[in-house]
Amino acid sequence: MSTVKNWISAFRLRTLFLAVATVVLGSGLALHEGNFSMTTLLLTLLLAVAIQILANLANDLGDFQKGTDTTGRRQGPARTLQSGKISAREMKGAIAIFSTICIITGLALVMDVIDYIPRSYVFMLIGLGGASILAALFYTLGRHAYGYKGWGDLLAFIFFGPVPVIGTCFLHTHVLDFHPVMPAIGMGLISAMILNINNMRDIENDKASGKVTFAVKLGIKKAKIYHMAMTLATFLCFLSYNNLYEPVPWYRYLYLLVFLFLFRILDDVRRKDGHALDPYLKLTSLSGFLLAIAFSICINI
Repeated sequence: MSTVKNWISAFRLRTLFLAVATVVLGSGLALHEGNFSMTTLLLTLLLAVAIQILANLANDLGDFQKGTDTTGRRQGPARTLQSGKISAREMKGAIAIFSTICIITGLALVMDVIDYIPRSYVFMLIGLGGASILAALFYTLGRHAYGYKGWGDLLAFIFFGPVPVIGTCFLHTHVLDFHPVMPAIGMGLISAMILNINNMRDIENDKASGKVTFAVKLGIKKAKIYHMAMTLATFLCFLSYNNLYEPVPWYRYLYLLVFLFLFRILDDVRRKDGHALDPYLKLTSLSGFLLAIAFSICINI
């Protein structure tokens, strides 16, 4: 019988920082526009965390079913299914529960704003919510799992960047405009950076198991160049927001100090391989969280 400790391990709490960061960032941008709802903040936080946990559970099950975790070459921490701490049946039940939580929370968000937005936007929100749940489920699950075909980075970028950041901002403001786009792209790139570190760490295992990630397609050297490009692009995205909307005073730029951590991570990632890359998953996620907080404070003071 699985324990609470086993489930906490399966939830992979270190990945939740970035899920929360997308909501903090979207809410900070909405506050800057003069619109903020505590109900929206709490519901979007619940939804973001539930979708991230759903993605983690589905990823655990999908990789287990495909034998990716049983090659003996995996460099990350042992998975709960792989180690026998949670059964496949229990995992499927948990996936069903978190899928239900996501659906209920998403519909609650739609109902909270339905009187303030056009009906076409209601269908858009429902469609994006459904797509987000499907993206969380089918990264590794199913015969056509997109994470095994090199599409993981793109979907991580979209559904853990622009969709939650712009979506959160819209749920607060009820307006779609360009203001949140550049920071949302930046946060999406950080999500892709986390996945790239994960895939660089497990590149040999993925090759052996037939999991064709983008890192496998690129090779380790080009994957590190790709990581550098994403880090620099993230910096430029956030800087562009300031240049467009908050060029003065100088303290609006103080959040850029967080990039010292991201550039340090980049330097370390450039020099390390395999299991040595594992700590940088949490550090990159935490840096994204700190960036969202610092940015939200700086643009609103």
